[in-house]
Amino acid sequence: MDRLLDLLSDMHARVRQVVWLHYFTWFVRIMLALAFLPSGFKKVINERFTRGEAGEMNVMFNALYDHFGALYVVIGICQLTAALLLLVPRTAALGALIYLPINIGIVVITTFLDFGVGTPAVTSLMLLGTVYLLCWDWHRVVGIVSRPGLPQRSAPSATAEPGARV
Repeated sequence: MDRLLDLLSDMHARVRQVVWLHYFTWFVRIMLALAFLPSGFKKVINERFTRGEAGEMNVMFNALYDHFGALYVVIGICQLTAALLLLVPRTAALGALIYLPINIGIVVITTFLDFGVGTPAVTSLMLLGTVYLLCWDWHRVVGIVSRPGLPQRSAPSATAEPGARV
């Protein structure tokens, strides 16, 4: 098991040295944050997410708004928190960890309810982007999710983002 972790750590360190992937990572972070900012803000100010009355999608959003009260606002707070954390290099891994379960729920909802042809594809791409960010910040994610008492692995200093303090 240690050999596998060492192999993955070495591969992760090599990938993080590819300059253009730093720019791609920023692009993914910004796009994911932009996806959650407007929807999260609408929920935080307790405004309906949709206006229509017909269709499974609107029934689900209206039920969430009408019958779950504070949960609607809490979901919005979680979306805004994840989006803002993604935009700060030191907190991007935590932002991706918060983003992940919210995004999984969105993928499930858009897949099984009538959200139109392209929506499940877009939300699945968002999920793929979230998984990419978790892989990118794997050295930080391991530190966040590992149990106390387990040895912590740290990434070599050469894997830091350009201009970022580690």
